[in-house]
Amino acid sequence: MTSEELKVNVEKALDEIRPFLQSDGGDISLLSIENDNLVKVQLKGACVGCSVNQMTLKSGVEMTIKKYAPQIEQVVNIEI
Repeated sequence: MTSEELKVNVEKALDEIRPFLQSDGGDISLLSIENDNLVKVQLKGACVGCSVNQMTLKSGVEMTIKKYAPQIEQVVNIEI
């Protein structure tokens, strides 16, 4: 999978999970993909400071991204 195909697949995964985040007043943006195995995202809105955002990141976002792009090893939230 090329880097561009990988980015498209990660965006598809985020598009799948975004409605769930938005229904709780949050959102997510893709910041970067590094070494074709690390995805950096930014949680927004109500997701910032939410006590369960790490669980959401691991069990929701990371799992969904791995479904579309199995080579991804880790998803991290970058707080700005």
